[in-house]
Amino acid sequence: MIDIFDLGLRIRNVRKAHNLTQKTLAAKLQLAGYDFNDLAILRIEQGTRFVPDYEVVALAEVFNVSCEYLLGLTDAPAK
Repeated sequence: MIDIFDLGLRIRNVRKAHNLTQKTLAAKLQLAGYDFNDLAILRIEQGTRFVPDYEVVALAEVFNVSCEYLLGLTDAPAK
């Protein structure tokens, strides 16, 4: 089973590697048609918010990485 804290940490690390703020990431996700705000990103990164599968897909698309990478199933970020 995937630990929600590990997912949040992986998302924070990828976000920072892309030089995005939580607010900017939320805006990119909104432009892609997903309902996110910076508070949602904060809670995901802290591991206090459940992340449904479709949101993992959305985050993977924005970061151009695989869902498996975000979920910690692989260390290779490429799709």
